[in-house]
Amino acid sequence: MVQESLTNTLKHAGPAAAATVRVVAGPDALLVTVTDTGTPPATPGQGQGLTGMRERAALYDGTLDSGPLPDGAGWQVRLRIPTTPEEHRP
Repeated sequence: MVQESLTNTLKHAGPAAAATVRVVAGPDALLVTVTDTGTPPATPGQGQGLTGMRERAALYDGTLDSGPLPDGAGWQVRLRIPTTPEEHRP
């Protein structure tokens, strides 16, 4: 997910964009966020990158959300993978 997100930043965010990767291992989940400062595309891409990341996240009962930042100045991909088996979750 991190590699694909950073590749997307290089391909789509523009030459001046910067990216930040944040990884948090919490008691219930692993949270990974990749944020860039580029200009979000006017139309979503036709590639399989985000779809593939969502499919891989689902293999581990995880979720992946992506989209432009609220202020329109960047793009964010957020991955959440639970660290406890589903049968042990409250």
